[in-house]
Amino acid sequence: MFPTDTVYGLACDPERRSAVERLYELKGRPPERPSAVMFFALEPALLALPELGSSELAAVTALLPGPVTLLLANPARRFPLACGPDPATVGLRVPLLGDWLAALGALGGPVMQSSANLSGANDARRLSEVPASVLAGADLVLDAGELPGVASTVVDLREYERSGRFSVVRAGALDPDEVGRLLR
Repeated sequence: MFPTDTVYGLACDPERRSAVERLYELKGRPPERPSAVMFFALEPALLALPELGSSELAAVTALLPGPVTLLLANPARRFPLACGPDPATVGLRVPLLGDWLAALGALGGPVMQSSANLSGANDARRLSEVPASVLAGADLVLDAGELPGVASTVVDLREYERSGRFSVVRAGALDPDEVGRLLR
């Protein structure tokens, strides 16, 4: 369990089926619901997705790191365990880490992540708000005190390379108007 720029999250190895199943079990989350793939620095995220087109790359670098989750076309079907029933889409998250979490940036690989709550419940802005069963099931717990407590904004960029179109699927920590401004 770890803090981000939004809420507390759970993470696991996105390539290990048993780890992914455990994360979903801890949350009581249906396995058909996708989760984001998180990197703690932008460069390894870009290296992991070499098929990004120039417009997508510009959009990703304009919005990340930050409090957003990007839905991207996934023609190479990367991170299938995180993609749920739609392997043609991958969710990408790179949080903006404060100085106190900068060391996580040295973790070059991805994690599959989800908020540290029970599926459908409120997000945790402090460890005391994480359900006891979720907290007990975590192998490691990092406490950063109180976080902003607003989930990431989810931005759909799957058509961005072809048409320049995007949509805000879930309003969250980054105002949708700011998303539009950053993508212009």
